[in-house]
Amino acid sequence: MAANTTDEHETDRSLGNFAALKTSIANGDVAEVKARLNGKSLDKLEKGYLIDLARLSGNSEIVDVIEATPES
Repeated sequence: MAANTTDEHETDRSLGNFAALKTSIANGDVAEVKARLNGKSLDKLEKGYLIDLARLSGNSEIVDVIEATPES
């Protein structure tokens, strides 16, 4: 059961990080978005969603940061 507990913990942490990333995008905090995406990759669906969110926020610099993030 330890593996399940670890997987659940990783999922919780991942969801928390994704929520914090969305908040940073909505707040227009470019530095925070860069820090949260540094060394990370996004799956295609996540990346598309975050790009749309950044475009809705009207921040082209954040759009560029997200677009430069590799896909997993």
